[in-house]
Amino acid sequence: MKRTLSGPTSGKGALYEWSGNGNVGSGRIEIADAVPPNKVTINLDMIKPFPTRNIVEFTLEPKGEATDVTWAMKGQVPFLAKIVHVFFDVDRMVGDDFAAGLASLKAIAER
Repeated sequence: MKRTLSGPTSGKGALYEWSGNGNVGSGRIEIADAVPPNKVTINLDMIKPFPTRNIVEFTLEPKGEATDVTWAMKGQVPFLAKIVHVFFDVDRMVGDDFAAGLASLKAIAER
């Protein structure tokens, strides 16, 4: 898989692009806004296997010595994706990735 980083090294405007095989497709994520220490908003643009644009938000809420993290994604569902949703449980397919991502974030935060 080909990966490219550009723009600032962190914060608003930081950009990560990838291009891979049929399993990962291609796309880009860009930090649209960062409000330390509570929120990061990311533009997620998929190019392949079909184009989509989503807004991803990470919201952090302190709870005593812990922090609750909410990972949300919203965007339009193109017609082709609606057809895919009829045959595949997409929430279940990406749910494991979301859970793994949050587990990784937790492990890094607890170091």
